[in-house]
This record gives sequence, C-alpha cells and structure tokens, in this order.
Amino acid sequence: MIAKHRTVLAAMLLACLALVAPTAARAGDSDDFPTTTPIKHVVVIFQENVSFDHYFGTYPYAEPNLDGSVYFKLRKDSDTPRANTLESAGLLTDNPNGANPVRIDRKFAVTCDNDHDYQAEQEAFDGGLMDKFVALTGCTDKNLGKTVVLDYFDGNTVTALWNYAQHFAMSDNFFGTTFGPSTPGAVNVVAGNTYAGTVEVGSPAGVIAGGVATTGTVAGDVDPYQDVCSSKTESLRMTSGKNVGDLLNASGITWGSFMGGFNLGITNPNGTTGCGRFSTGLAGNKADYVPHHAWFQYWLSTENPTHARPSSPSMIGKTDAANHEYDVDDFFTALANGHLPAVSYIKAPAFEDGHAGYSDPLDEQNFLVNTINAIEASDEWHETAIFITYDDSDGWYDHVMGPIVNQSDVLDPNPANSDGDALLGPGNCGKAKPYDTLGDIQEGKCGYGPRLPLMVISPYAKENYIDHRVTDFSSIVRFIEDNFKLGRIGDDSADAIAGRLDGLFDFDDGPVTHKLTLDPATGEHK
Repeated sequence: MIAKHRTVLAAMLLACLALVAPTAARAGDSDDFPTTTPIKHVVVIFQENVSFDHYFGTYPYAEPNLDGSVYFKLRKDSDTPRANTLESAGLLTDNPNGANPVRIDRKFAVTCDNDHDYQAEQEAFDGGLMDKFVALTGCTDKNLGKTVVLDYFDGNTVTALWNYAQHFAMSDNFFGTTFGPSTPGAVNVVAGNTYAGTVEVGSPAGVIAGGVATTGTVAGDVDPYQDVCSSKTESLRMTSGKNVGDLLNASGITWGSFMGGFNLGITNPNGTTGCGRFSTGLAGNKADYVPHHAWFQYWLSTENPTHARPSSPSMIGKTDAANHEYDVDDFFTALANGHLPAVSYIKAPAFEDGHAGYSDPLDEQNFLVNTINAIEASDEWHETAIFITYDDSDGWYDHVMGPIVNQSDVLDPNPANSDGDALLGPGNCGKAKPYDTLGDIQEGKCGYGPRLPLMVISPYAKENYIDHRVTDFSSIVRFIEDNFKLGRIGDDSADAIAGRLDGLFDFDDGPVTHKLTLDPATGEHK
C-alpha cells in the first residue's frame, strides 16, 4: 500500500514537528471572501473509478438502447466540439488490445470492478502503447460473460453527464496526478502530494497502541489513522505537508468535507446505523461511508476521527468539534440555510458514487442530478463553480497517455504486491530526483496517470466547450488557491506545476450559461 523510499532522519524529525492541533477559526469569519474571479463557492464532486473513454468514448454520438429508448438528444451537430475519443482516434474498430471496445447497454449498467492498482495500471499502459488492458486490468463481467475493460457507456446511459457537457464545459485532457486506486486520488485532489505517509500496523479493533511506523509515499488504498470506522490492520496519517484545508483555515475561509455516511448517529430506513450504515442500489448493498475515500481524514490538522457533529447548522464550514468534516446531508443543510461554505468537497454515499462493482452510472446519475439541481435552485448558484471528476480510472481502458511529470523507480521485490513501478519495465518509470536540500526522494509518484473526466458546471463555464490543455487533480487545488489567494502548499505538491483550469471559464463577459434542470432518473431535460 505504501511505496517506501530513501529518506534521512532529519526529514523525519521535521515531519513530526510539523504536526499541529486543528487550526482555530479566525475572528471575523464570514461567508463572503475576496476572490480573484466572480466565483465565491467552489464545489468539488469527487466520484469513483471512471476513465474518460469509459463515459465519453463516442461523445457526442449515442446509439439507442436495446429496448429502443433514447434519452440523449444532440444539439445542432455543427455547434458541438469534438473531443479526443475512441471514435475520433479510430480505435473502435482497430484496437491494439486484441479486441475492440463495445458499447455497454443501459440494462447492463452494473459491471464488474477492474484491477486498478498502481503497478497494474502502469503495466497496462506498456510504455504508452496502451495495449495490455485486457491482459492486465480487465475483469470478466458475470452478466455479459466477457472481459469488459475496453467497453464504454454512451449518452443513453450517462445521459446527465452528456447533457452537462452540451451546456457547460469539460476537459478531454485531464489526468490523475499519479497511477493507482482511490487513496492516492483522494490525497492528490486536496494536496497534490502523496508523499510522507505513516503506516501504523496494530490491533484490528479500537485505537492503535504501539503500532509500527514506516514512512513512504501512498500508492494504494489504506484507511485513515484513528478513524473509528477504519480498518486498524493498516492505516495512514500524513506526517508532512499540508492540504488545501490547512490553507483555507490559515486564511479564515469556510470550507467543508462532506462524505456520504459520515454522521454515525443517523439510522437509515433499513435500520442500519453507525459505521455499518448501508444503502441498496442496483448493484446491491454497500456501506454508505468508505474510510479510504475520506480526503481530509489523513491529516492530523483536518481529521475528525470520532465523526463529531457540528455544534450547530450555522457552524458548518467553520472550525468547531467537527473540524470541517461532515455528512453529505450537512451540505444540503448549509445550502438550504444560505451558508454554503466557500469550498466544499462532496463524496456521494457509496452506492451512488459510480464505482464499478458496487455502484453504477444510473445510481450515480441520481446523486449528481439531485445535487446539481439543488445548487442551481439556491441563491448561491450565480457565483458557484462545480467541478465533477473521478478519483481513479478503475483500470478501464483509455487510449491517451499523459505526460510523465513525476518519475519514480520503485522495484517491488514481492511480485504479489501492487505498488511497484512498471511503466517501462520492472521498477521503471524514469528516475526519481531529490526534491529538497535534504536529498529526500519521493518514490511511488509516477504520473500523470490515467485520463479521467472533468466537467465544470457554473454560470461562468463556457457553453458547449471542450478544453484540451493538460491538467490534473492538483489543478483543482491550484484553482482554489488562486481564487482565494491562499498561496501554494509547498513540499513538492504538484500544485506548483499544475495546468490552469481558467480556460474552462469565461470571466470577461459575465455569466454565459444558464441553469440546466435535469431528471435524476433519466438525465433528460425537465
């Protein structure tokens, strides 16, 4: 789960000294802050496990479903820009993976979960040939009876997302900051840096006592240290560096992390509660809260290990016992009360987060549309930017390899492990370089990783627009930093080299797009 690297004692001591108590709210906190753009509220909806080609491989052309139903209606063809898709690249009929991609019908929305480990994804990329997905990351779907890793949905299943693309802006050149599964993605989208984790190995129940610590770089899924819902066989706390929440706290700007299932005091209609709360979707039962998706729980400064509740609805976004960590229901409470934080990170209850195996595009669509409809109906809509993206690709095929901006050369001696480099051969994704005067080397950060969807929904988003500039998870961090004048995270965070997302917006001509109210069941215009 952790790619170990060379380090020095001085660096470890500095990391320990960097641990601080949660930052107190500054005097005079309010709900209005100076910004460099008209955007006063940034909402990041962070979904699960989709490559760009898996959802947009034939955009904007969709085929009718097997039952004849059609949900997506293309705007005037000549007005719709072209993305870099499977279809435009000629890879629907001449694919190098030994099979050709096939459309997945809406009736088969629930699929199996592919291998999306750090090492397996690099091996599938095969140095940029992108030709080993079937062999190395593909799963065999029980309903379709075949490997589906190359296959894709279109606008008659992921209808809402295609409609958002038609009316707002998206990127076809957005990448995971590194390879690998959920935890690296979750950490990168709030900090741009997976370096300096501490793994604690201890009792499988209760608070860890006397755990064994090792330092390294997060390359796999591991639960947050001390979270009462975490597995205690291996858990992680970041021991150096900051996240964007730390920067927002230092500037007295409101923010919140809103996770499905985080409020342990709620009882679901099915009678489940606490860490065992679960919901039922098309794929069956799944716990609402997934600890290794919880971005800010990995840092002492922004953790809420007991899932303490905010002292009042008016304190959502401000510092109290909840320490900016909330249930997704609290987002809608703040929105309804006119106290939407300046920055919100949202994670759906797991059955609606889109993760293959336990979620699906239709349950995901229900969450996305209901959330966006609510924001558009609020007083805050006119100054809000919503980013939708995904924590990793789930190993789904995508034909585009991004630039390698961070190199790494971890050779894992245990073939059964999954956190070694393999892009150009065993242990090879270039050569990691020291990043500071202490000579510290950050291994296990090979990237950019797979190409992922990114959409911007805002009155200031360019309408029916596709941006082609290279960006990654840390570009979202950079947008927040620049918009609220926070400065940079430092400590080799990728925010310093991140591509800018300004090209998705038009801030010169005032609001340029209108509300788009969709049906959560079909994704169609209401």
